Amino acid sequence: MRRSLFKIPFVPSVERSAEVEGRREAGGKRGNILKTILLLAAVMAVAVLPAGYAAAQTENYPTRPVRVVSPFPAGGSVDLVARMVGAKLAESLGQQIVIDNRSGASGNIGAEVAARAAPDGYTLMVHTIPLVANAFLYSRVPYDVLNDFAPISLLTSSPSLLTVHPSVPARSVRELLALARSRPGALNYASAGIGTNPHIAGELFNHLGKVNIVAVHFKGGGPGLIAAISGEVGITFTNFAETSTLVKAGKLRALGVSSARRSTAMPEVPTIAEAGLPGYEFVTWHGMLAPKGTPRPNRRAAEREDPEDDDGARSDAAVSRARARCHREHARGIRSPPQEGIGKVG
Repeated sequence: MRRSLFKIPFVPSVERSAEVEGRREAGGKRGNILKTILLLAAVMAVAVLPAGYAAAQTENYPTRPVRVVSPFPAGGSVDLVARMVGAKLAESLGQQIVIDNRSGASGNIGAEVAARAAPDGYTLMVHTIPLVANAFLYSRVPYDVLNDFAPISLLTSSPSLLTVHPSVPARSVRELLALARSRPGALNYASAGIGTNPHIAGELFNHLGKVNIVAVHFKGGGPGLIAAISGEVGITFTNFAETSTLVKAGKLRALGVSSARRSTAMPEVPTIAEAGLPGYEFVTWHGMLAPKGTPRPNRRAAEREDPEDDDGARSDAAVSRARARCHREHARGIRSPPQEGIGKVG
């Protein structure tokens, strides 16, 4: 019986909805870098939706375990999503799903591993915003984000929580901004590495709030969160799913949620924008990809397997048109980015 990766479920988010080089340079330049990163990140998030790639479609695929590369250590949002999806994939495919944590260089090492793997359907990857942000923050990245991967699906979209250790004397976003302005460069926040989701969220907070909270870079979201719980760093911008239980347990204090609207899971926590920083919005995404050249599914076979599967019926021509439209819109945005979009991420 044919099995298809089109059976990957959408992982429910809590709410659907870099250090930027040159911190010492003028704020305007930093704003342009942020806008460029975020525009391409948004294009990538949209582009994965219609791509419709799947593993090699043989009559007995898969015949051995499938590896899912997670380019960050255990405990962070990428690892969490990979394990959630991996469990469902194992049920669907009838094979073991092996999560391969290849951390380092803000996700570059794991992304290179996935890009260079054989395009046979036995290596997949879960990644997030650094997949596209790193091209702007490193002089060289070991992959081409648009040409080395076959996007499969957008998996999650969720906000982050701005939290502080209980020892930090701030109980609101306004109080945190006032504290940061009174002590420039003295406060710090945990980052999962240059260009990662917490880093971009933190630098956006710095940029819009006109403050200087210093990023402390760890090897991933998991180690950064441990440092925040212990009080080694005072501030975090972590994925909602990672941090909400710690807030409820009193180990961290939530000051704001990064989305445009409050979360139904924690409605008592205001958005960062309404709590003192107008225009702030940051929403993360996680996607699944395969190495470029991984065969598409047999469309007619996919229709026979599931006639209601819209993805299986999507034509190659429609996919090409959608991706080309995304690229054109991205190019126009880079040439003339809208000023009102600076504060919106994701």
